[in-house]
Amino acid sequence: MNKKLMAVALSVLLVGSFACKKKEQQPLPQTPGTPGMGALPPGHPQQGQGNQGITMPKGDLQVVVPANVKGKWGAVKIVVEDKATKKAQEFTVKLNSDLQIPNSNLKVVVGEFLPDFKMDVGTITSISNEPNNPAVSIKVFEGGKEVFKGWLYAKFPAIHPFEHPKVGLGLKEGIKKG
Repeated sequence: MNKKLMAVALSVLLVGSFACKKKEQQPLPQTPGTPGMGALPPGHPQQGQGNQGITMPKGDLQVVVPANVKGKWGAVKIVVEDKATKKAQEFTVKLNSDLQIPNSNLKVVVGEFLPDFKMDVGTITSISNEPNNPAVSIKVFEGGKEVFKGWLYAKFPAIHPFEHPKVGLGLKEGIKKG
């Protein structure tokens, strides 16, 4: 009886010590990107597939384009990859306009461009007008139905990528107004 009591006590102690131990953080895997694009920066917020336990704040995020950025950028270069042929085409798309992807029923609506993307709790903004972390907001429609709403990142294409069986999208760069 004494041995059983001792075994139960030891089991409770072991379970308790494991339950109280803090979860160790695993380093984010280095994600190879397309040429000129790197992996996720440490602690960068992300969500969706492969989130590695890091989450974005819940709720609507307000996009704030600072005065030193507003009106300074006119377009972005979007890279469209045909996954079947592995060929990519580059398109220059004006901000707040759209691109009908050739040979598909996909339309990309380009929104705001932030040259130095930063996200805080509840706010997405640019911390400078330098292209240190370029990002563009997009919506993708397939056959008139919205299938994606998010951001494309030039330096970190693995963050919330547009996922489609036939087409890949990437941001190459922003283009300043004349």
